[in-house]
Amino acid sequence: MKKFTQRFLRDNKGVTAIEYGLIAGLVVLVIAGSVTLIGNNLNTVLGDVAALIVAPQAAPAA
Repeated sequence: MKKFTQRFLRDNKGVTAIEYGLIAGLVVLVIAGSVTLIGNNLNTVLGDVAALIVAPQAAPAA
């Protein structure tokens, strides 16, 4: 049992897998946040363009 415990404490494979999993999770969160932010901004811009197409503003007198 003592040998098993010592070998288990020296084994780093599980720790590495957990670290990679955490890094992958953080990358997913950053990508999801970026896509959401870009999507909201793009929606606003396209909404403004659509409003200008539907009801164009009066052109200034030349």
